[in-house]
Amino acid sequence: MTARVTTTVAELDTLLHSNAPPVLLDVRWALGDPHGRVHYAAGHIPGAVYVDLDTELAAPPSPTGGRHPLPDLADLQAAARRWGVRAGRPVVVYDDSGNAASARAWWLLRYAGVADVTLLDGALGAWRSAGQPLESGAPADQAPGDIVLRPGGLPVTDADGAAELAAAGLLLDARAAERYRGEVEPVDPRAGHIPGAVSAPTGENLAADGTFLPAEVLRKRFESRGAAEADHIGVYCGSGVTAAHQIAALALAGFDATLFPGSWSSWSADPARPAVTGPLPS
Repeated sequence: MTARVTTTVAELDTLLHSNAPPVLLDVRWALGDPHGRVHYAAGHIPGAVYVDLDTELAAPPSPTGGRHPLPDLADLQAAARRWGVRAGRPVVVYDDSGNAASARAWWLLRYAGVADVTLLDGALGAWRSAGQPLESGAPADQAPGDIVLRPGGLPVTDADGAAELAAAGLLLDARAAERYRGEVEPVDPRAGHIPGAVSAPTGENLAADGTFLPAEVLRKRFESRGAAEADHIGVYCGSGVTAAHQIAALALAGFDATLFPGSWSSWSADPARPAVTGPLPS
């Protein structure tokens, strides 16, 4: 992956005041918090469009697809056009949680062939810390976009492919360490992790201020988990959301990775799939 992954607050401010401002997407979402639209209305970056992760960045949940299956491409294209995404126009995405949620929009648009889409490094927290303005309510209506989406821009795999990556490559589990170890499982059918998967919590991709760690630090982090020796790297999480953040961090570190969209929510729903508990991969 050679395209840029992040945009700084200063760069975004310049772009927003240019003759060709980007499409700005606010993906306010967190597990257990269904009030993203309310948070958006209370204060967002001027001109940002609210994106509903559950309904616009995912298909309806199912045991086989997990809690956030990939949306149908036609549905995603219709949503992207509502947001104002046009061919050749850059897109910047953010949330209020270090891009843990907005990375899903970043990944999906990259997967669907949108090359110039980046994450606002540090997300909304960085914008606030820089003293930049917020607006409340809804922005002005967007001019409809014309983007044509095509799948295949980034690799995906299913449960069988994830199992193969865990056995013959490197499969990273992006969930919190206590969920990986099986000590807690707040939402999915079973606790534990995919046999052979290596724990690499998404939160460890970030500095204290919510920005991504420097590329060389991220590279050492992933090399310590076997990334340098692996021919292929895969990532999963609970439902394919924070795993996209991990893929962004891997890209910053110079590694390409495959997403298992169903993640633990689909794996654990299949009683035929084994689960491992404890701190070790197997």
